[in-house]
Amino acid sequence: MKRLIVFLFLLIPAALVAETRVPTSQGEITLSFAPLVRETAPAVVNIYAKVVTQTRRRTPFMDDPFFERFFEGFGQQQPRVQNSLGSGVILSDDGIVVSNYHVVGQATDIRVVLNDGREYEARVLLGDRESDLAILQVEGVEDLPFLPLRDSDTVEVGELVLAIGNPFGVGQTVSSGIVSGLARSGGSNGRGGGYFIQTDAPINPGNSGGALVDMTGRLLGINTRILSRSGGSNGIGFAIPADLVAAVLRQARDGNDRFVRPWAGATGQAVDSDLAEMLDLDRPGGIILAGLHPASPLAAAGFEVGDVVLSVDGASVNSPGAMLFRMSVASASDTAQMARLRDGERTDLTVKLIPPPDDPPRAAVTLSEGTSLPGLSVARINPAVLAELNLPIASEGVVVMDAGPVGQRVGLRRGDVLQAIGRTKIESPQDAANALASAGRGTTVRALRGNSRIVLRF
Repeated sequence: MKRLIVFLFLLIPAALVAETRVPTSQGEITLSFAPLVRETAPAVVNIYAKVVTQTRRRTPFMDDPFFERFFEGFGQQQPRVQNSLGSGVILSDDGIVVSNYHVVGQATDIRVVLNDGREYEARVLLGDRESDLAILQVEGVEDLPFLPLRDSDTVEVGELVLAIGNPFGVGQTVSSGIVSGLARSGGSNGRGGGYFIQTDAPINPGNSGGALVDMTGRLLGINTRILSRSGGSNGIGFAIPADLVAAVLRQARDGNDRFVRPWAGATGQAVDSDLAEMLDLDRPGGIILAGLHPASPLAAAGFEVGDVVLSVDGASVNSPGAMLFRMSVASASDTAQMARLRDGERTDLTVKLIPPPDDPPRAAVTLSEGTSLPGLSVARINPAVLAELNLPIASEGVVVMDAGPVGQRVGLRRGDVLQAIGRTKIESPQDAANALASAGRGTTVRALRGNSRIVLRF
């Protein structure tokens, strides 16, 4: 009988035995993130930035020919100081810090406060508005704690994460959650930055630029924005993936002061269920190309309008933003492998990763005093100008680079594509300069603004 009891005991699953075991340590009684916080928090800093802007006091009488003499000096520019508060993450022991562009991008005075209270001056090495990232150099430091970057493609939905930052300026704060989504758009206002890690870890104003870390202390991303109607955290926050941080960091270390993205020279749209049915695909996925610039590296590799881009370097792409993100993070290489679908046949093509060519020359012209629109700057459209101004890919001709003070008053804007001035068709920047120089007291400007035609008479 005793042998039978012993035999039955051995058949009890190990999991049941573990469930009934008495805890032997405090760690087995209480789940705690304290060891992880002790390891990672020193590498997250508070950032205080000061921006000096120039504003003008205006009155309705300032432009009146009679009353303007009474307001001489009234509209002089007045300096205005704006303070911003955010967070940052130390990426190397020599004081390289990453934060958000909207925190420090235009700052004239930046102070970095470490977890232990030490304060240092910092300067911006590289700022990129589109990705909302900025790389800083903290002056006069060494042997700082820093966080290693994690490969963004290894992140999975459901992973535990910590968000570390300085919300509302109350001091360094830690919140926990999970990765709740990947490859989110987050309502991005940039061309290549709409590709985020989504988390439900509470993120609030001041968390911008802070760290999203995994359970091994590696940096998953930089907290950048929330989705909220009230301005507070509703459990939907977005972080810029570490792979894009690494790409921006590489260019900062190479001496760039701005982030140069590989240029696709293409437009397209996501393949939804309707397009998938038209293309005889078994499921939606990929990007169908709707337009290609003649200088596009995709066109040079063999892509044509109507082809579907399925993946970049083995990673599926389901939106133009995803394709640009994949090209941006692959910029350490000279090429990327793209999968093309044409007539049901899949082919892998090698695409060169190049910046937008600044060719043909811009031949920029700025009008001098004494002309109709002094300070107006115009240039010939080329791929570099297309990318800089985010113009439609089919744009050609002459574009306004700077409207100047008078041009702004008559309604011109940066990015307007000039078609005609008076009766002169505009085909080069010099055409625009000559037409405005001989315009006399008034003329008419015809231009394209986006997809709309505008006519300005002054």
